[in-house]
Amino acid sequence: MERAVEPSTEPSGTEAPGTGAPGTEAPGTGAPGTEAPGTEAPGTGAPGTGAAGAEPLAGRADSFYALIGGHETFARLVAAFYAGVAADPVLRPMYPEDDLGPAAERLRLFLEQYWGGPTTYSQQRGHPRLRMRHNPYAVDADARDRWLSHMRIAVTSLRLAPILESQLWDYLERAAWSMVNTPS
Repeated sequence: MERAVEPSTEPSGTEAPGTGAPGTEAPGTGAPGTEAPGTEAPGTGAPGTGAAGAEPLAGRADSFYALIGGHETFARLVAAFYAGVAADPVLRPMYPEDDLGPAAERLRLFLEQYWGGPTTYSQQRGHPRLRMRHNPYAVDADARDRWLSHMRIAVTSLRLAPILESQLWDYLERAAWSMVNTPS
């Protein structure tokens, strides 16, 4: 699911900043989901993304990004996920590129930024606008469930502390549900 692997809970990608669904704004933009850890509204931002208007917490020991192992952990997560996608007869055709490498890099960069790592994703691609980026693809319940199945295997392979795994999985599950744009 080429663009369908960049999870978000953004409703359409056309909203003005701060008007999207909870937890959909890019970290460090001063929009929902960028509050200091522990101050975000329930179900909104990712931890470790900094106060509104402040620098992201990339590199800080208390960011979720750092707590789970930073770049190396996200690289392992994405590699394990795409190993499943590569052989999936429903998801693989959604990726227009022959090589899944560019899609894997985009997902890794997005997840790293979302969880308090470097802001490379937004520097390279602008605002995530994930629902908008996924609109060209028919994402139905089957595609969502397959995406979640491959992601579940990938998350489990990380062997994170249960509370961290739960936090990561909660976001990924909500994001996958929000990408559905086609009735089953």
